[in-house]
Formats: sequence, C-alpha cells, structure tokens
Amino acid sequence: MKLRDLAGILPLDGGASGDLEIGGLGSDSRATAVGDLFFALAGSRADGAAYAADAVRRGAVAVVAGRDAAVGALSVPVIVVDDPRLALALAAARFFGAQPATMVAVTGTSGKTSVASFTRQIWEQDGTAAASIGTTGVTAPGREEYGSLTTPDPVALHRLLKELADAGVTHAAMEASSHGLDQRRLDGVRLSAGAFTNLGRDHMDYHPTVEDYHKAKMRLFETLLPKGAPAVIFADDQWSEATENAARHAGLDVLTVGRKGTFLTLKRVEHERYRQRAEIEAAGAIHEIDLPLAGDFQIYNALVAAGLAIATGTKTEAALGALERLKGASGRLELVGTSVSGAPVYVDYAHKPDALENVLTAVRPFTTGRVVVVFGCGGDRDRGKRPIMGEIASRLADIVIVTDDNPRSEEPASIRAAILAAAPRAIEIGDRREAIRKAIGILGAGDTLIVAGKGHEEGQTIAGRTLPFSDHEEVRLALRGAAA
Repeated sequence: MKLRDLAGILPLDGGASGDLEIGGLGSDSRATAVGDLFFALAGSRADGAAYAADAVRRGAVAVVAGRDAAVGALSVPVIVVDDPRLALALAAARFFGAQPATMVAVTGTSGKTSVASFTRQIWEQDGTAAASIGTTGVTAPGREEYGSLTTPDPVALHRLLKELADAGVTHAAMEASSHGLDQRRLDGVRLSAGAFTNLGRDHMDYHPTVEDYHKAKMRLFETLLPKGAPAVIFADDQWSEATENAARHAGLDVLTVGRKGTFLTLKRVEHERYRQRAEIEAAGAIHEIDLPLAGDFQIYNALVAAGLAIATGTKTEAALGALERLKGASGRLELVGTSVSGAPVYVDYAHKPDALENVLTAVRPFTTGRVVVVFGCGGDRDRGKRPIMGEIASRLADIVIVTDDNPRSEEPASIRAAILAAAPRAIEIGDRREAIRKAIGILGAGDTLIVAGKGHEEGQTIAGRTLPFSDHEEVRLALRGAAA
C-alpha cells in the first residue's frame, strides 16, 4: 500500500510523499518492522512519542503523531493528525480491507461475552458461517483461540477480521468495551447493528464517573453505527432509558428486549436448577422457550442476542428456537461439577459488583440449602468496589470465603482487608486453591457453590508474574479429592 491510499485519513501534505510504500501499521515500537508506518499514541502510562525514534531505528518509514506530540528530530517524515488513535483505526481498516459482511457489536458492563457467543450460535444454527470475538478469545469455524482483551487493538482486530472474511465467515459478533470505544479501537469496523446489556460500577480507575463510563459506551450508538441501523437495548436496566434516548437521538432503529421490551417481551419465566422456561412475545405471537441455562441474566443475554440475530436477518422463529440449544460462554455461571452430596459447583467471571449480585441472585431460587461463594478482587484496579462486593456477598450468600483474585502489584492481604471490612463474618483464606478446597469440603445436600472472579482465565497474576491457575481445574481436582 502507498501512503496516498490512506488519503482522507492522513494528510498528504505532511512532509511525506504519496508514493511512500507502507508495508504495515503499528503503535508498539518493539514490534516495528522495516517499512511500517508508526503511530505515536499517547497512553495513560506511556507516550508513544517517546518511542518514535526507536520505531525509526527498527525500520519505520514515517511516523504519525498528534499535534502536541514531542517526537524529536527524526530521519523520516512526521505526519501530524488531530487524533492518532482514530487515524490508526481507520488506516487499519483500509489497510486490511476485508471484513465479514455482517458485523455486530455489544456493549455494557456485564453480559457482553455471553451475548457475542449466543449471537454466533444463533447464526450458526441458522446455517451461517459465524464468529465471536471478545474476552474469551475468538471462536469461528475451525478456529478456537483464547484471548485476553475484550476489544483487541485496531491492527490486531482488522487483521483478524480479514482472516475471518478470507476464511468464509460472513457474520461476526464482537464485544465493545468502554476502553475499546474510548480509545477508538472499533472505528473502521463496518457495523450492521449494535446492542446494550446493562451498566453498573466498573473501570472506575479509568473513567472519572459512572456518567463518563456510560458516555464512553454510547460512542457505539452515537458515532460508530450508521443512521437507521438497529440498536438492540435491554429495557430493564436503570441505564436503559438513557441508552434508548442516546440511540434515538443518533437516528438509530431502537429495538428493546426484556420484561419492558417491545421488540422481544419476556412475559413469564419459570426457574429450574439447570434451565428456565420462558414465554417470549414477538410481533404479537407467544413463543415458549426452554433455555438450558440458569439465571435471569442468562435469559436477558439470550434475548439481546436473539434481537441482534433477528435485526440482521434471522427469522424470529429460528432465532428464538435456537435459544433452546445454546451453550453458555466459558466461565459464565458454568457448571463444573457436583459434590458428593449433590451440590452443584459453578465457576463465574463475576468480578464487579453488579455481576456478583446477579450470579448470587440467580442461584437462590433453586438452592434449598446454603449459597456459598468464593471470591476476591483484582489489584491495581478500582479499589472502591472492594467493600461494595463484600457487602453484596454477605447479604446474598450464606457462607462467604474471601480469597485472592489477581493481586498484581498490590499486597494481597490489603485487598482482602478492604473486602472484609464490609463482610465481617466472612472466612479469609488467601490461597485461592485452598479456599476452593475448603468451600467444596463444607458443601451439603441442597447447597450451591459459586467460585467467582476469574471465570475462563488460566492464570493468576501475583507480584508481576502470571502463574498457571484455572478455577475450572482446581474445582475438578477438589471434587475428586473430596470424593476419594
């Protein structure tokens, strides 16, 4: 690609010839290859301008920087733009070109992973080559890759979208995190529809207020979706009305789902231990559905996913019928095993207040004994949520075991102490493996155990090192040990 092929994204009068050959794009100087166009991005911890010279030494043929960036004297052209992050995202979309024809994105505090996965599954059952992209990685025909970022950086994302399109994938559902939206990672994705699940306290180490957090998510509707595109919005959340207003003001086709929804209305739900029976009204007709997943939040996620599928061409009967064959996303109220007394043990990714409240509330209707929860909070993240989660656990669970999550660079005991301040009757066991074993050892008939916080993760980050650790595997080992 030549620089002139990025006209309209980058100014061609910025000291670089339109004939300049561009071999690749990037914003990490360490990964720069000969022929790359380097984008100097300002971050919260480091400024890419400081690494521009290193990128040039490694072979960058030009540097794109913001108007106030101090890149120093360089031997290659410096192209100045107002928003380097936006320029990178749009350039990546044009550089890689191909995308699945039907792209949808879902935002919200909780449920994004499940909605993306459920949407993919509905499309697949309707005979479509589909993919999902998000916190648990990438799932597509013949492809299953574990990931770590909810929304990948623009270069990785658009490279992935091209690979999926080249492999015949026509439909893809992706998560849209507040970070990803705020940092322009989704700009350049040609979206057909968008969705909103809910909003609760999260990422308060990044966003100054909850209102700012919501505003970041609204970029999906206000900026990225084309006018007239469907916006599927869960109607029963405290932030639903504000989201509907933002979507309508942006000229979108607002489709609400849930008990208060008008596009897909949840009329009735009967909860059972491993499934729930629901009546859903769509276009005046009632559909009876057996969803093979427990918890109110799962039926809500399923409705959002069905709404996205219907809004992008799947027939209503096919979309709702597919709900009866859904498989839960990894680590989302996932039944890992049963104790010798018959108590189910679930692993869930709940690492924020609303999510923990949802999962504990979800298991109460079918728990005749005690609800037991094992959880902790991550280090180097929003410290204010720690006592909030302690209070929620104490209020909704009968036995609370506070343990370590990913302490990162913080002292684990101080994180536990912040939780315990609002959970004075909780049991403190810092070693997560031992905490899981303790919880399984005390389970009796009718009890339910939730191991919360890490979900699908396969490592635990302590003092700068990520050690192998899987809640799934530890639960299985503890169950086998208890049965021996």
